[in-house]
Amino acid sequence: MQSQNYLGIYISKDTATVVCIDSQSKGENIIGRFSVSVTAQEQEQPRMQTLASLIAQGCAERNLTFSDVAVALDCAMFMQHSIHSEFTDQKQIAVTIRFDTEEALATDITDMALAFEINSTDENGSNLNVYTAQRRILSEVLLSLQQYNLDPIAIEPDINCLSRFINHKTLTDESRQGTLFAMLSRRSGYLIIPPAPAGHSRISSIGRTFLVGPKQNRTELLTREVLMSLALAQGEEPINKLRFFDSAGLVDKRTISERTGLETDDLDWIEPAPGNIQTSTNATDQVDLEIACGAALSLFEKEHGVNFRDDFSPFQGKKIKTQNSLKVAAISVTVLLIAVGLYFHTQLFNVNRDTKKIRSKFSQEYSAVALKKLPDNFPIKQAVRDLGSLKRRLEDERKGLITDETSILSKLTLVLSAFNKCAAQTDLNIKMLSITSQNITITGDTSGRNKSITFFDQLKESGLAVDRPNFNIKGGRDGFSITVTPKK
Repeated sequence: MQSQNYLGIYISKDTATVVCIDSQSKGENIIGRFSVSVTAQEQEQPRMQTLASLIAQGCAERNLTFSDVAVALDCAMFMQHSIHSEFTDQKQIAVTIRFDTEEALATDITDMALAFEINSTDENGSNLNVYTAQRRILSEVLLSLQQYNLDPIAIEPDINCLSRFINHKTLTDESRQGTLFAMLSRRSGYLIIPPAPAGHSRISSIGRTFLVGPKQNRTELLTREVLMSLALAQGEEPINKLRFFDSAGLVDKRTISERTGLETDDLDWIEPAPGNIQTSTNATDQVDLEIACGAALSLFEKEHGVNFRDDFSPFQGKKIKTQNSLKVAAISVTVLLIAVGLYFHTQLFNVNRDTKKIRSKFSQEYSAVALKKLPDNFPIKQAVRDLGSLKRRLEDERKGLITDETSILSKLTLVLSAFNKCAAQTDLNIKMLSITSQNITITGDTSGRNKSITFFDQLKESGLAVDRPNFNIKGGRDGFSITVTPKK
């Protein structure tokens, strides 16, 4: 499939007209067009299946490639109604439109598919153009086309497609306003008043369809239908011009102008196909081509307002493909994220395991050096900095750069100095020294209580405070246990 081409199909009970347009040219470039019909011999098969087969065969023979398909449904296959709704919001109307239609028609529409568009709005609500078609007919059309990979995005009424084609052709035509457009094919007639100017209450086209018999007087028929349309359009902007096309070429322009009082002019938008356009050998009705073109032009619109598929079988083709692609992408991304997560989780687990081993070993060495246990949540970096400070302090003390009396070495020096000064006269006997960073505990004895007090006085003279003396006389010796700290 090539995304630059769109296919429009106009389907009636026995015939189908196909147009393939180039989307890059905004619908101006028709690259292929043909018509097919069910013959008497082929009528033994289901007609829609036969038409779908002929359409697919015609596209294959002409090498027409396309990305999207839209279908216009012949007016003989649906009915058009004017319905009033109390709401002006599109969503509210969509919820209640079936009830309003059943009430207005006084009949059960359970087996009907419904599509609508807002014609005009006012303080009392909205006036709607409502189209109903048998679900059975629509399902037959849809399933037959899908059987040949022709899944239409939209199935619209032919009058709606023709109105779109007219709006496309008259986009910059000043004569569009105040003009009634009439199209007569071999079997159907269409009367269309384009949308009103900006600021008007009417926001959509006014369209009517009618059947054209093979033996009817086409001038008389068109005159009667034009007069009826003018009567229905009373209160709207004045209509002063009629532009028409008759595929049979039998309408008398002068007669219609005299009877309707309208300026009458004919039009011809579909030019004969150039040699490079693939056409059919059958004579193709020009109005049918315009309707098929209008169906293809719907594919340029983001939303399809009058689409039977929205009611009975919403289009899921691209949506399913997108959802499947998103599912595959989501699964792939999920698997990738799980793999990446497992990899980083494994790396993190290994790092945490190594960190625990390093901390356990470091805690043992820290306790041996700092003479205290490393707290569980104490940062390793801070502990390393503390050990660095302690190392520098010990090195400075060893070099004699620090005379801090609170250091262990300073306290021990003061105690030994006191020992040397009074050991002989007090008969001092030291049994145990317990040194911590805060104090020194001395356990020993002298020859008497007075001698012990003399030793304590010597410690005080050396700059040490004696705290919590405990005496114990045993074997004629005065035993003691004291705690000394540097004086502050």
